[in-house]
Amino acid sequence: MDKKQSASGGIGIGMVLFLIFLVLKLTGTIAWSWWWVTAPLWGPIALVLAIFVIVVLGIAVFKSIFK
Repeated sequence: MDKKQSASGGIGIGMVLFLIFLVLKLTGTIAWSWWWVTAPLWGPIALVLAIFVIVVLGIAVFKSIFK
């Protein structure tokens, strides 16, 4: 019988960047805002949402122009 195994990819590059930025912020090496330190965590979600909004607005404009 085949056993299906679920393999985790480990931590991603976003989490690695966040941990690096966190250590640098806490040690005083960088004086960035906490928004930039945590950007690798929320940045990809914000990017996807921005693309979604742009596509929806583009479709709405396209439909209003070509009725």
